[in-house]
Amino acid sequence: MKYDFDLENKKEARKQLTIKILITVAEVILVIFAAYAITHFGMETYTVSGQDMNPTLKEGDKILINKMSYRIHSIKRNDVVVVEQSGAEHNYYSAERVIGLPGEKIQIKEGSVYVNGEMLKEKYDFPLMENGGLALEEIILDEDEYFVLCDNRNSGEDSRNANIGNIVKENIVGKAWIRMNTIELISHLDEFSKEKETSSEKTDK
Repeated sequence: MKYDFDLENKKEARKQLTIKILITVAEVILVIFAAYAITHFGMETYTVSGQDMNPTLKEGDKILINKMSYRIHSIKRNDVVVVEQSGAEHNYYSAERVIGLPGEKIQIKEGSVYVNGEMLKEKYDFPLMENGGLALEEIILDEDEYFVLCDNRNSGEDSRNANIGNIVKENIVGKAWIRMNTIELISHLDEFSKEKETSSEKTDK
């Protein structure tokens, strides 16, 4: 009986070990799958290059892109999006602010944006544009096109420039979601207001 009892213990131990191994393998597979899903379908990080989105986003800012957002929600005006651009040598990412939506008529007159013939009431205190570029003439957006502008309106490149033009939806990587430097939602940032307050304080002094 002692022999049978030991045999049963060994069988049970082997069974428990097998279960643990299978659970570990399953966990590893799940982690790999989750990492792949997050990278390819969920989240991605992007480091801002240049001053096109200054002061909202500055060079070196690391932002988290929500790649799932536009699979669930529609792209809205004033969303900051990350766009995959095609350069002379390679593709690259850039951050832009959505101004014009599919089907709308966009024009820039006297430094301001007009949508369907009416001046757009901008969300932030953007400077008047010195150059309307392609949008000096009215632009009609197709059903999958967006007109984007950078926040640094007089120094950056955006849909006003022929090398960028209107952005098609398939080239929008996702929504610029969180500025990781300060752990703030990009949609809540108003650096224009902060700069204005700083300038006022300096003037008062």
